[in-house]
Amino acid sequence: QVQLVESGGGLVQAGDSLRLSCVASGLTFGLYTMGWFRQAVGKEREFVAAINWSGGSTGYVDSVKGRFTISRDDAKNTVYLQMNNLRPEDTAVYYCAADRTSRWPTSKRASDYDYWGQGTQVTVSS
Repeated sequence: QVQLVESGGGLVQAGDSLRLSCVASGLTFGLYTMGWFRQAVGKEREFVAAINWSGGSTGYVDSVKGRFTISRDDAKNTVYLQMNNLRPEDTAVYYCAADRTSRWPTSKRASDYDYWGQGTQVTVSS
């Protein structure tokens, strides 16, 4: 049974930092591209960041470039999203996702991802 479990969300003030974690089980983690998406109230799910199986390819939505960093630790079956200088517009439920297909570059399309976590809430106050 594939499971992706996110953690690390919370309520912070603008300018603060958070690190999200996603622990995967039931899959061969090192063979998957891992991504982060987010969905704010009243908005569609949005791509945030992704990292391929080797860690050699990463991608980010423009709005988080320079502030967020995605990384992975295959030994721990974990993907991270380090979020710095958070803004109120970053407020959303953040979802971890896994893509079993090797792609270059990594996909920004939610439909390309095969497994999803339940999400972790990030709230940034002004």
